[in-house]
Amino acid sequence: MKVLDRNFDFAVSAAGRINIIGEHIDYCGGQVLPAALSLKNTVYIRANGRNEINLSWTDVPDRITLDLDRLESYKGVKYADYFAACAYILRREGRPVLGCDVLSDCRVPFGSGLSSSAAIEVSFIAALLTIAGERIDPVEIALYALAAEREYVGMNCGVMDQYASACGKKGMAMLLDCATLDCKYIPVALGDYTFVIANSNKPHSLVVSKYNERRQESEAALAEINRFFPAEHLAAVTPDDFETVADRLDPILQKRARHVVYESARVKEATKAMRKGDVPALGALLRSSHDSLRHLYEVTGRELDVLADAANAFPLCAGSRMTGGGFGGSTISLVHKGLVEAFKEYVGERYYSLIGYAPTFYPVEISDGITIKAL
Repeated sequence: MKVLDRNFDFAVSAAGRINIIGEHIDYCGGQVLPAALSLKNTVYIRANGRNEINLSWTDVPDRITLDLDRLESYKGVKYADYFAACAYILRREGRPVLGCDVLSDCRVPFGSGLSSSAAIEVSFIAALLTIAGERIDPVEIALYALAAEREYVGMNCGVMDQYASACGKKGMAMLLDCATLDCKYIPVALGDYTFVIANSNKPHSLVVSKYNERRQESEAALAEINRFFPAEHLAAVTPDDFETVADRLDPILQKRARHVVYESARVKEATKAMRKGDVPALGALLRSSHDSLRHLYEVTGRELDVLADAANAFPLCAGSRMTGGGFGGSTISLVHKGLVEAFKEYVGERYYSLIGYAPTFYPVEISDGITIKAL
């Protein structure tokens, strides 16, 4: 990359993310507990003085040119649509978008549940603002990226991924209230334990999966609950209040709402456990979260269940669960530092024997979100 650096003016990076706990509740107004990863997307960029964005990638041979006067016309164009979405949203919001040459280098595995899409969106928006000499506000960039994903790409997601990608801090998890964007940073200090990511290597495509269907179901569940008492967000419903009306809900909607309500409670308990360094309590909450996502929200699938079950059977794994939207992707496991290699071997062998191909493991290094380097 050193040679390529000399051809560009800036290298702008944004992080992939893990979500420690709090799955499928960001779009329900809940609190979540993500952290930014050292796995990043880096955009190398220079202004070109023309009315076009020339896109290239380090890992695919495609070269695509976006006409700045036709940004709305690239929906569904493989590789290019996320970039067009970002430029389109910036222009719509009155921010300058200059013609530029771009090389994108993504080290967040695609389809891994580690939010490569958010890393691409956030880094490209930050890069466009950088060459235009505009101020960099990470929260604002996260909201632009969210609008790009929802309105252009068609993924009706919550704000967690984009916020974590933009606003992460090294060594810190983020207790993010997705209704208010209030964020508290919590040191990730787990003593003799560390997080390990296992990628199932079953790619997921959340836009064409049941992700949007789950969001619709959660909204329908909230509407039913509001027949009995007012709640602004589904995640704001307490377990005690939920149980007073649960039997009167549609059975499917009851399952979806039960996950959201109790997952929200688990986030609060997990935050307490992390602040105390209580690894057994945190691990138990990870296991409960996966069980809920498996049986109530029904977003895991065989590959993620096999990974989580194998991890949870390992003697010094405190707990494991899927992380991300599901329907493929990755798990996050809390493993004793001295046994990480043994854990990988144990889980990898069990997964291969049941699924027929191997998972990929990544060390978890918790990193900053947006970084900008002049070249």
